[in-house]
Amino acid sequence: MLYAAFYGEFMSEKKNIARAAGVLGFATILSRIMGMVRDMVVSRMFGAGFATDAFFAAFQIPNMLRRFFAEGALTSAFVPTFSEWYTQKGKDEARNLANTCFTLLTIVMALVTILGIVFSPQIVHLMFPGFSHQPALLLPDGRTITKPELTVFLNRLMFPYIFFISLVALCMGILNTMRHFFTPAISTVFLNLSMIACAFFLHNQFDVPIIALAIGVLAGGILQLILQLPTLYRLGFPVRPRFNFSHPAVRKIALLMGPAVFGVGVYYLNITVGNILASLLPQGSVSYLYYAQRLFEFPQGIFTVSVAQAVLPSMSRQAAAGEMDGLKDSLAFGLRLTLFITIPAMAGLLICSIPIFSLLFMGGEFDYGKVVNCSEALFFYSFGLSLVALVRVLVPAFYSLQDTRTPVMVAFIAFIFNLLFSLALMGPLRHGGLALASTLSALFQMAMLFYLLRRKIGRFGGKQIALTGGKTLIASLPMAVAVYWIIQIADWSVAGHKLFKGAVLGGAIGGGITVFLISAHFLRINEVREATGMLRKRMGRK
Repeated sequence: MLYAAFYGEFMSEKKNIARAAGVLGFATILSRIMGMVRDMVVSRMFGAGFATDAFFAAFQIPNMLRRFFAEGALTSAFVPTFSEWYTQKGKDEARNLANTCFTLLTIVMALVTILGIVFSPQIVHLMFPGFSHQPALLLPDGRTITKPELTVFLNRLMFPYIFFISLVALCMGILNTMRHFFTPAISTVFLNLSMIACAFFLHNQFDVPIIALAIGVLAGGILQLILQLPTLYRLGFPVRPRFNFSHPAVRKIALLMGPAVFGVGVYYLNITVGNILASLLPQGSVSYLYYAQRLFEFPQGIFTVSVAQAVLPSMSRQAAAGEMDGLKDSLAFGLRLTLFITIPAMAGLLICSIPIFSLLFMGGEFDYGKVVNCSEALFFYSFGLSLVALVRVLVPAFYSLQDTRTPVMVAFIAFIFNLLFSLALMGPLRHGGLALASTLSALFQMAMLFYLLRRKIGRFGGKQIALTGGKTLIASLPMAVAVYWIIQIADWSVAGHKLFKGAVLGGAIGGGITVFLISAHFLRINEVREATGMLRKRMGRK
């Protein structure tokens, strides 16, 4: 009876994770598609060079802070504590905690924003030293502007984005804990729509047209925050000022956030280091890395982040209740599902890097030389797709146990590895070497986290995880062959022929997915059977 009760509870939690991941995936895929449309617009209108280097560098600074503090440390520290407080104290106390955190975060991020704007020249000079040695841009009125000057202007214009998006991250943590995943995931659609609209309608209003994109970023941050508030109100968490900063849970969140900044954000810190070093390489290198990262993060954003966000509340509740067996099962299921999704995606990106850039970005200011340069970075990034995905699930497992020390230690060592690899590889492989260094660093971080977590909580299905990964890799091989064979039909070095290229790439992706699912079925990979069963039940209900 006890086993039956435990099994039933685990299967229910497992379905919750899968359902939540599905909702997040559906919402996020809409956002990622719009993000891809946004990048297509940016590449066609602005290309890859002086202006885009300055914009991507300027956007990198508030975006890095967002990933470190907002989506990284804040979410990882807030969700377990808020979940524990909600479970033990009830909804009223949880509401008071949420409003206290919202008020405190508003004050702190307002100060951070002011400091960022004031010290923007120093920040840009420190992070992108290579820009000062590159030629200036001649404006239509005969004046010139240097790349550091443009980067500082754009950074000051976009820095308030970190204020709004940090509050969005807090709202997201509350909503996810309450098992509402759609609104936070769909909110980034408004950022993409805002940037696209500003690029189209405002680019002719400025001597440097890319300023329109910066305005779109700021407007998008405001829209994202506005979208969260009605849903919070409907779920019983209206935003109210509350100044009880001595709240014990607030102190606990603050203590967890400190080390979590580095533990969660090492991957993004590695990317930031890559962009700093890319500023020392030939002009356009920062843009090449940015476009490659965007395509690399497309499957990450749709699937991996969805799984990680879905499994964290479950693990936090189980850890708070002392249900270690349930936590291990949730973690193992999340890791297996992550491998099942990311391994075929990795194979697809490796093979289709040039076709994807040729179809989506080639044209206007973006020629075939830029396609090749971007695809080179994507090729090396792609090897790390599954590694980064596993890290994103493993790190929150430590934070659900309120252990911030271990991920920080591992992250610091991984950061040093990335820096050394970057310095060694950027000479022979240029920007491709910086992408490869990030992958090698992720490999080390994933292996160490897996080993240390096993020592901390005992076995959590490592053999089954490895078996799922091995079977998925085998199933991906015939898929890779089929995709490679199909994409040979088109000439990807020639601009235009979008319909034909789209048909070929779509056929390659569709054929590859079909071959993969058939192979996975014959290899009896559990995840595909569970996904099929859930789909049949849902269709049966409808």
